[in-house]
Amino acid sequence: MAAKLKKGDKVVVLAGKDKGKEGTISSVDPKAGKAVVDGINMAVRHTKQTQTSQGGRQPKAMPIQLSNLAFLDANGKATRVGFKIEGDKKVRYAKTTGDVIDA
Repeated sequence: MAAKLKKGDKVVVLAGKDKGKEGTISSVDPKAGKAVVDGINMAVRHTKQTQTSQGGRQPKAMPIQLSNLAFLDANGKATRVGFKIEGDKKVRYAKTTGDVIDA
């Protein structure tokens, strides 16, 4: 199945402790059905000091289920993503506005 959300998409969280927050997808794992969103689902990781980096408690964005994310359209509203054929290309579009996402 094709990925409806991709790296770089602006999304809003639909459920969980960060419900209503917005962010940009930094990575997607389609096999696990999860994505890492900047500033969302933060956890504290305790890291050991090395020669190059300072140790201590470091905040880190953890993966979140793709089903708990919705794409933000041009109006800033949450929308579903669909696919349609334009010419000989398969493109993603926002269901509410009908606008093509990646031209």
